[in-house]
Amino acid sequence: MYFVFKGDATALPFAFLFGLIWGLAIFNMDRYIVSSINKSASTGKQLLQATPRILLAIMIGIVISRPLELKIFDKEIKERLKVTYLNNQRSKIDTLNAAFGNKYKIELAKLKDAKAQRDSMESAIKTDRQKLNFEIFGNKTSETSGIMGYGPYAKRKEAELKQREQDLDTLSTGVRKLEDFVDGRKQFDGLMSEKLYTSKQLDSLTSIAGFADRNSALGQLSIRPDGKKDVNTSLAITFIGLLFIFFECLPVFVKLMSSRGPYDRSVENIETAQMYESDKDKDYEITVIDGVHDTRVSTEINRRKNALNSN
Repeated sequence: MYFVFKGDATALPFAFLFGLIWGLAIFNMDRYIVSSINKSASTGKQLLQATPRILLAIMIGIVISRPLELKIFDKEIKERLKVTYLNNQRSKIDTLNAAFGNKYKIELAKLKDAKAQRDSMESAIKTDRQKLNFEIFGNKTSETSGIMGYGPYAKRKEAELKQREQDLDTLSTGVRKLEDFVDGRKQFDGLMSEKLYTSKQLDSLTSIAGFADRNSALGQLSIRPDGKKDVNTSLAITFIGLLFIFFECLPVFVKLMSSRGPYDRSVENIETAQMYESDKDKDYEITVIDGVHDTRVSTEINRRKNALNSN
């Protein structure tokens, strides 16, 4: 009950109050069902009488054991919740990126082509700049004369480089405009604000996780990250539940396994006496009703005869 009201300032008083009500209800139900099992009846009939309490005990055991399991595996549940929240956030970001890519497919394709062209041009300019330096400093290659000095070839090459650098500046400006446009669209669509959770954010999320998330994480503890079943954890969770189920079923099982004692015989005698008294009361009422009926019939007959004679 405390787990139900946890987080509220009045959690302890409410838990005590409802726990007391719940305990009294179960106690009286147990007392009625156990005491109503007829030990004089056959084993099958006794089991049939105890079946509702056994089914109720199974459900109560499962319900009561779950909060305890959540508390026992609290650390493991928090770690699993962190993994789940990270995976969900990553999936959300991937979904947003995929939707954004489909929405602005043309613009992204233009940006990609422009970047590729810019990178190619930068690489070519770098290579030509190196060749120009070789030509000026007289380094002999298959594309340079090997004559040191700033000759006509070097001047022409430098002029071409300046023109290409201007073209690169123009292209880079276009790339920046496209990037600014894409970044603006990402900001507008919420992609820039969606980021993976930090450790502090994950700790905060796990601390306020509700019952549904924690219960789901507890169920996932029985499965390893590789998809195989974690037998040890699964058995631990199962036996905790079975312990409470057995504890709830114990009064009924003790009653079923116990032999017929003085109390059962006393109850049977009382029931026999009450049934005999009820039968006698029935016979008494029937006899009285028959006598009254006969008297009423005789009286009515005489009344009608007297009426006829007077006429």
